[in-house]
Formats: sequence, structure tokens, C-alpha cells
Amino acid sequence: MPNGIVVIDKPAGWTSMDVCAKLRGILKEKRVGHGGTLDPMATGVLPVFVGTATKAVEFAEKGDKEYIAGLRLGKVTNTQDITGEVLEARPVSVSREELEAVLPRFTGSIEQIPPMYSAIKINGKKLYELARKGREVERQPRPVVVHTLEVLERSGETEYLLRIRCSKGTYVRTLCHDIGQALGCGGCMSSLRRTMAAGFTLKDAVAMEQVQEQGGDLLLPVDCFFAGCPVLYLTSSKAERQVRNGSPIPAPGLEPGRYRIYGREKEFLCLSQWEKGQLRSVKNFFGG
Repeated sequence: MPNGIVVIDKPAGWTSMDVCAKLRGILKEKRVGHGGTLDPMATGVLPVFVGTATKAVEFAEKGDKEYIAGLRLGKVTNTQDITGEVLEARPVSVSREELEAVLPRFTGSIEQIPPMYSAIKINGKKLYELARKGREVERQPRPVVVHTLEVLERSGETEYLLRIRCSKGTYVRTLCHDIGQALGCGGCMSSLRRTMAAGFTLKDAVAMEQVQEQGGDLLLPVDCFFAGCPVLYLTSSKAERQVRNGSPIPAPGLEPGRYRIYGREKEFLCLSQWEKGQLRSVKNFFGG
């Protein structure tokens, strides 16, 4: 059975779930999940977890992400990107220096009001379902962190490319909308390409056509996702049996933190946490 990670360079027009559905068919494996949704108009890094590797999805979703986004000034839309209905069109007389001057307001720990066209649920209803019915409801601001926000280039008369590195839950289109409001001319997101997610970059990504041709040969082992954690190889059958049974094992003298645990046959067994002289499994990856 196929198990592992494939990093897809998601094409425009596909939903993240479209990619997963296609991969289920190609790889003949029902257990397929992705590490962070991309809107249909967006392209770029979409880590997809297959088979037992789907157990790592919860870790992938928590990490920082990086994007190259198009900011179009002078247009405000109901979706906060160019796919939506234009609500306002305003003249633009903003220089690159003026744009760069407002960016510090949106860097660091900030709060965002989620857009109506999002999958967040309020009272059991997804916001985009309400938005499509012409309804707008009050949304509470949410804290996010923008680590990096910089202008890469001016790509048109009213168009700029931004590089954004941010925490989970950051809406880049809301960032573009809010920057436009701060400049007094309005703005929306005109393009979005994710360049990093779950520690993977575009260098790791492959096209859907490559997966169609090469299938499971492109799958990366799931332990590569935890490459930042130190390795510990078990040497006794007793310790391996305890790990496989879900019991903690004694491990004196280690530094606190998470470890990749391997069996005597070098099989990746689990991600474990060291505390008070013991290694306790956080997530098991052995089995089919």
C-alpha cells in the first residue's frame, strides 16, 4: 500500500480536495489528506499525505507558510480577491514608498476579521454559504502573526507583488484588502502562489502530470517531515515491543523534546516526546 508524502504544485482552478480526489484515483489509496487548504485561484505548495502518513496532517497544518501575492490597488471586491464582484473602484496615486510605509502596521502580531467568503463556521453555518445568499454576519477578529511582509516589485500601474511569511490562519486576501484600506484607495488580491508550507518549498513540489506518470515512486517517506527532530534507534526487542504496544520507555539522559523513534529493522515507528526520563509516543506511524 502506498504510504508517504507528495508535494504538489497545485494548478490554478483546482481545489485542494480536487487534488486529493485525483491522487486517490492515481495511487489507489483512500487515505489521502492535505496539509493546508489553497483557494482554487491559488497555485503552489500543497503537501499531500498518503496512507499511514495521513497521521502527520495535524502537524502540517500548524506550521508557518510563505506566499507570493499580487496586490491590486483601487479595487474592492466582495471576496477580497479579483474573482469577486467589484464593490468599489477608486483612483490610485500610491507610490512604492507609500505602500512600504504602511506595511509595518500589518507585520508582527495582528488581528484579522475573517472574510465572509471563508469556510469558518458561525452558529453551524459556513460563512461562504451565508455570503452566497447575500447575508453578512458579525465576525470576531482573530490573532495571527505576519513574520515577513515586503514588496518584491511593482508589476503594473496599480499592481505589486508581495512576499508574506505568516502563521496558520492568516488570510492573505484580507491582508491585501486591509492594506488597500490603509492606503485610502482600496485593494484586493490579484494572484497567490504558496512557496512554502509544512517545511516544504517549491523545490520539493511536482506537477500533477508527474504523479500521473510516476505514481507512488514520487512519495517521500513520512519521517522526512520530522527531519528537525533527533533520531533514536531502539536496540532491544523489549523496548520495541513496548513502543508498539503504546507504552512509554525509559530513556535517561536525553534532552527534553521530540524524537524520531526507529525499530531494530530501521522502520520509523513513531514521534515521541521525552519527559522526566521517559519517551512517550505522540503519534505512531507503524502498521499499514
